[in-house]
Amino acid sequence: QVQLVESGGGLVQAGGSLRLSCAASERTVINYDMGWFRRAPGKEREFVANINWNGGSTRYADSVKGRFTISRDNPKKTVYLRMNSLQPEDTAVYYCAVSLYYSGSSRPDDYDYWGQGTQVTVSS
Repeated sequence: QVQLVESGGGLVQAGGSLRLSCAASERTVINYDMGWFRRAPGKEREFVANINWNGGSTRYADSVKGRFTISRDNPKKTVYLRMNSLQPEDTAVYYCAVSLYYSGSSRPDDYDYWGQGTQVTVSS
């Protein structure tokens, strides 16, 4: 059973930055794709970013492309999401997840383990 713990959320003004972290309990996650998703109030969970096992391939939602950067540190079993130029519409609970069977996926159903989430609130 893989456990994922997100941290780094908080309240920030529009235009500000945050870095989210996702720490995994098991070393095996270094072999798999990781992703970040978010759920805003009253909305469906949506894809934010994905990174392959060695960090050589990344994928972003159009809404965050150029502002957010996903990265990973496998020795630390940690995935990061650097978020710049934050806007009120980025307000959401952010979740990290690991996909055991798919690569480059943006579909939540393709991910097998999820963290509890961390709240990001961007004020205008």
